[in-house]
Amino acid sequence: MRLLTRARLKARGAPRAKRAADFDRAVAEFFMRIALEEASKGLGRTSPNPAVGAVLVKGGRIIARGYHQKAGTAHAEVVALEAAGPRARGADLYTTLEPCDHYGRTPPCSQAIIEAGVRRVISASADPNPKVNGKGITRLRRAGVEVLTGVLQAEADRLNRPFFKVIRTRLPYVTLKAAVTLDGKLATATGDSRWVTGEVARAWVHRLRDRVDVLLVGSNTVRKDNPKLTTRLPGGGGKDPVRVVVDSRLSLKATHTVFTQRSAARTVLATLEDPSGRKARRFTALGVEVWQVREKRGRVDLKALLTRLAQEGLNHVLVEGGAEMYGSFLRDRLADELALFLAPKLIGSQGLSWAGDLGVKVMAEALTLKNATFEQLGEDLLLQAQLG
Repeated sequence: MRLLTRARLKARGAPRAKRAADFDRAVAEFFMRIALEEASKGLGRTSPNPAVGAVLVKGGRIIARGYHQKAGTAHAEVVALEAAGPRARGADLYTTLEPCDHYGRTPPCSQAIIEAGVRRVISASADPNPKVNGKGITRLRRAGVEVLTGVLQAEADRLNRPFFKVIRTRLPYVTLKAAVTLDGKLATATGDSRWVTGEVARAWVHRLRDRVDVLLVGSNTVRKDNPKLTTRLPGGGGKDPVRVVVDSRLSLKATHTVFTQRSAARTVLATLEDPSGRKARRFTALGVEVWQVREKRGRVDLKALLTRLAQEGLNHVLVEGGAEMYGSFLRDRLADELALFLAPKLIGSQGLSWAGDLGVKVMAEALTLKNATFEQLGEDLLLQAQLG
């Protein structure tokens, strides 16, 4: 177990309170950032639960840390408490989400914290789950545990946007990822798209796949690119998300790689067709799940599909094409976030535009982005923004 002594904290730039009993915001933020690093280890693996990290601190040193690894396993606070054992008595517990106070697949964290003798709890995000929503904090305070809230709340809230959205709307969080040329083209007029971006950008995408629950594409993308839709991290490893292909009429062949490529993750075909029919049996014979989804405008109703994904305990959906699929998500206001790679290339007017038809007639109807950030990845530029 690595211990951060006061000398090490000072060397790493972490300020400390004048007295151990004092609450120093800078000290709290320092340790909360470590708890956030712990929480990020669970991204893409905890659904339908949130990603949570916890750190126990005593005498200016980290004595234990933990994160929630998977639904049904111990929560982050309990992992840290078990690692600390009797040393937890009198310690400060930093947690990225307020402790739970209900029995689910695991006992309430609030009770474990009280029984361990923790003197103070510092939390970041509030939990909108009605089963929690302040109840854990109330129990802790009634037991004499000091509780401080809202430390690095914005950062912690960003980490669990998918969980919060599912709790509030019963729909998963949707990220659209596209790689385009500077003139907004996905591919040339012949459909060639390999490769729009460079290796650094493509490696970033695989790290994103490792952290989401679902990777969704349309049938045209499968037909043209024959993708694997798996996670291939530099150096190997990584988790494959659930692979979802939207094919309203089951027009694809069962020989496409996404259906034949072995993966520990599920593969789903969303369609209007009868899942017990002859067309569907070509895919179910390969272990592919065929979901019949209600119709909208002659195609799979994407909102109905998202609702079912949320019911399956899948919080974060990554959409990777194609143009019609992007356009449908944008037009129906079903996307939450955009990750758009801009490559320093030009194709011209004959190339395939990435966003499809959005039905915009006047500038006042244009979709707006907010909180935009830019990052250089190799020769490419990554734009990330929330959809308003």
